[in-house]
Amino acid sequence: MARRWTHVQGVGRRATELTSTVAPADRDLLVAAAWLHDVGYAPDLVDTGLHSLDGARYLRRNGYPLRLVGLVAHHTCARIEAAERGLADQLAAFPLEEGPLMDALVTSDLTVGPWGQRLEVAERIEEILHRYPPQSPVHRAIQRAEPLLMAHVRRTLDRLDVDEQSAA
Repeated sequence: MARRWTHVQGVGRRATELTSTVAPADRDLLVAAAWLHDVGYAPDLVDTGLHSLDGARYLRRNGYPLRLVGLVAHHTCARIEAAERGLADQLAAFPLEEGPLMDALVTSDLTVGPWGQRLEVAERIEEILHRYPPQSPVHRAIQRAEPLLMAHVRRTLDRLDVDEQSAA
């Protein structure tokens, strides 16, 4: 659990660094989603085994805003893992948000390693694939989602570059 918490702290910090890539009204939401994105791994919350779904269910039960719940539910292309696990219909009960906010959340998750260290997205994907065996639904989902994940990160980093150039 210490490793997961260290990762979450790093993702929260990374999201704060990426707030300029989303609308000002969405900046706090991005940071909140980053801090909560892995809440479904908490032992007391595990139900389906799909941490994004388990986390979203917990947040919904506890009255969190629907957009935040949807971001947690669908972060890092969770719909692909949901399909691998036969849980796509259950995940579809939560709103899927596409655009800069989801891009930044995915980027926050995929540029921070398990110990909170900064990684390139390709390194992070490789780390996940190495950690889960090939028969794992996580492994299969990450392989299938890789082009989509890379596109989320590329769009966010492009927005970040534009912001930095505008500030100069």
